[in-house]
Amino acid sequence: MLMEQKEGGEAVAREYTAARLLVDCLAANGADMAFCVPGESYLPVLDALHDTPSIRLITGRQEGGVAMMAEARGKLTGQPGICFVTRGPGATNASAAVHVAMQDSTPMILFIGQVGRDAADREAFQEVDYRQMFAPLAKWVAQIDDAARIPEYVGRAWHTALQGRPGPVVLALPEDMLREKVKSTPPQARRIAHAGIDQEDYSDLCTMIWDAERPFLIVGGGGWNADCARYIEQFATAHHVPVGTSFRCQDYVDNASPCYAGHVGIGINPALAERIRQADLLLVLGARLGEMTTSGYSLLSIPHTGQKLVHIHSGAEEIGRVYAPDLGIIASTQLACMALATVPDAGAERRREWYEKAHQDYLDHIEPTTSPGPVQMAEIIRQTGEIAGEEAILCNGAGNYAIWLHRFHRYRRYRSQLAPTSGSMGYGLPAAIAARLTHPNRPVICFAGDGCFQMTMQEFGTACQYGADIVVVVINNGAYGTIRMHQERRFPGRVSGTEIVNPDFAALARAYGGHGALVEKTEDFAPALEAALAAKIPALIEIRLPLEALTPAASLSEIRKAALTSGKSA
Repeated sequence: MLMEQKEGGEAVAREYTAARLLVDCLAANGADMAFCVPGESYLPVLDALHDTPSIRLITGRQEGGVAMMAEARGKLTGQPGICFVTRGPGATNASAAVHVAMQDSTPMILFIGQVGRDAADREAFQEVDYRQMFAPLAKWVAQIDDAARIPEYVGRAWHTALQGRPGPVVLALPEDMLREKVKSTPPQARRIAHAGIDQEDYSDLCTMIWDAERPFLIVGGGGWNADCARYIEQFATAHHVPVGTSFRCQDYVDNASPCYAGHVGIGINPALAERIRQADLLLVLGARLGEMTTSGYSLLSIPHTGQKLVHIHSGAEEIGRVYAPDLGIIASTQLACMALATVPDAGAERRREWYEKAHQDYLDHIEPTTSPGPVQMAEIIRQTGEIAGEEAILCNGAGNYAIWLHRFHRYRRYRSQLAPTSGSMGYGLPAAIAARLTHPNRPVICFAGDGCFQMTMQEFGTACQYGADIVVVVINNGAYGTIRMHQERRFPGRVSGTEIVNPDFAALARAYGGHGALVEKTEDFAPALEAALAAKIPALIEIRLPLEALTPAASLSEIRKAALTSGKSA
C-alpha cells in the first residue's frame, strides 16, 4: 500500500487492494469482530483480515451458525454484526439468519463472495443473483462491481443497517473485484441519523396520557439499549402505566419493577390479554403490531383497535401497516424513550389500582406449575436464575421447551435475553457463543430442545475452539415437541413425522473436549449446573424430559383428550 504525501494537513489518496480497503472501511466504522466460514470466493478478504488485529475473526462450522452469531452480536452491541460467507450454498445456508435479523430488527451486514464479473449471468459455478434472492429478506441488497466505490457501499450498508428500523444488509463481492488495486482516501465512519418527536406530536401525546384512565404500554423492536430501559421505567412508575414487552423482548424492562406486566407474545397470560383489551389508551413503542404481538391479530380489532392507539416506531412503513393509530409518530426508539421520560405528571395516582394489579397478575402467572415425570422444568428455570444470577445471558431458539423459560424466568437487565422473534430453531447455541465472546465476564446459558440443538449443534466445536465457556441445557424429549403439540390438537393420536432418535448429548459434548452431564430428576440439576459453570470449558447438560410433559399448562394426554372431546380429530 502506497501512502501519498499530505497537502496542507489533508489526507490524500493511497493505494489499496479492494479487499484491504473493504476491511479498513469496516474497522473505521467500529467493527471489531467478524464471523465466517472460509471460502475461495473471498480469499483476499481473509488475507486482509490476517493483518487487522483490531477485528477478531471467528471461524464457525456452518454458514447458518456463523450468521446467527453475527445477528446475535448485532443485538448485543447495537452495531451491525459482520459475517462473511462464500457464494451459492454458503449464502443459502446464511439466509436463515438474515431472516432472523429482519424480523428482529437487528443491524447486520452479510458479505458474500461472488463469481468473477467475467462469468456473471452464465450460471457459473455456485452463481446466484443475490439481489433477487435476498430482496424480501433484507433492507438493502447490492453487489460491489467497482472497487473504487467500496467506501460508498460499506458506508451506506452501515448506515442502512442502523437507520430507521434496524435490519440486515447483504453485499456481494465478485472475487476478481477483490483483487483489484484502487486509490482512496482513508475510510471514515458514518454518522447515523435519528428522528425525534416534534413539539406538536409531543403535546398531543402528553394530553392522551393525561386523559387516560387505563393506559397500557407495549415496548419492543430494534434500537433499544439500557438507557431506554431506564427511561421507560422512569416514565411508567411516575405515571402508573403498566408495561408489557413484545415477543422475546422480555429483558427490555426489569421484570421485578412494579411497572412490569408480562410478555405480550406466544402463551400470553390470559389476564394480561384481557387487560390490554380493557385499556383505554394503548401506547406501542418500537414494537411491531404483528402476528406474535397481537395473538394472531385476534387481541385487537382491525383496523381500529377499539381504544385510542399511539404507535411510535422508527420505520415509517410500520405506522398504520395493519392497525390505524390515533397518533402515529416516526421516531427513533432512544429519542422516543427520552421524550416519554420528560412527560409531566398530571394526577397519575388515580391509576394506582390499575397499575398495581397488572404487576400482581404477572407475579401470579409465574408461580411454578407441576408437570408429569421426575423433572420439573418450572423449578429448573427457577434454579437457573438463582444460581447464574442477574448478570447471566439466557439464550434459546424455538420449541415448546422455551415456554418454561419465557414464563418462569425473570429477566432483570437489558440484554440478558437472546432469542429470535422469528421463531428460528437452532438459534440458541450460536447466540450463546456470540454472547460469551462479547461479554466474557457474564455467565451465558443456552436452553435448547433436542430438535432445536441439532440444527446447529456442530457450533459446539466453535465454542471449544475459542474458549467460549457457555453452558448448553438440552431438553431431550425425543420429539419435535411444538409440532407434536399442534399435531395432537388437530390430529390426536395420529403421530407422523414428529418423533426423533437422538445421540447421547453429554457424550457428544465430551467428544468435542467439553464438559457433559445427564440430569433425569429435578434434584440433580442444581449441582450439575454449578459444576458446568465451574468447569470453565464449554459445557452441556442433557435433561431427559418425558414427552408427556409437553407444556407448562397441559400434558400431552390432556391436549389429546381435549382435542378428541371437541371433535377435532381427522
